Amino acid sequence: MSRSPATVLLAVGGGIAAYKAAILCSRLVQLEHDVRVVMTKSAEQFVGAATFAALSGQRVATDTIDHNSYPAGPHIELARGVDLMIVAPATANLIGKFANGIADDLTSTLYLQRVCPVLMAPAMSASMWDKSSVQRNIEQLRADGCEFVGPEEGWLSCRVRGAGRMSEPDSILERAELMLSSD
Repeated sequence: MSRSPATVLLAVGGGIAAYKAAILCSRLVQLEHDVRVVMTKSAEQFVGAATFAALSGQRVATDTIDHNSYPAGPHIELARGVDLMIVAPATANLIGKFANGIADDLTSTLYLQRVCPVLMAPAMSASMWDKSSVQRNIEQLRADGCEFVGPEEGWLSCRVRGAGRMSEPDSILERAELMLSSD
């Protein structure tokens, strides 16, 4: 358990495992954490922003430019005061952007703006997970200080078994709580 409620930025990537991020969001809120949710455009194709708004009790951010709600820009205001950023699912696309400093959407811009620790929960097909380019990007992010939970081996949405399955929400939550309590 963390020593007190924290502010968590939950970045939801585009993949079928986004449904698990909704469960994670609910569990974080039940532990009284303040959860800010940002979703990639692809993530919105799997789980709607309304789901995360209902679970977090807050507006979900999806656009890089939103001066009506975030006068300084959502990438600045959403990153303020954040204790931990969780990326779930951390897709090969997001991992590649983060590792190479690419900021072409709100999620990747927030990653560069944040000053807190980062926990990534990768999710992708086994063939993607095994690519040397993906593994190089993960090693770069580890060298940059990011922590990872998973992926697990198991049944994948492409109807095969292999590595690439996103860790279960409780496993991600357990690692997040450890990171928050070690501050």
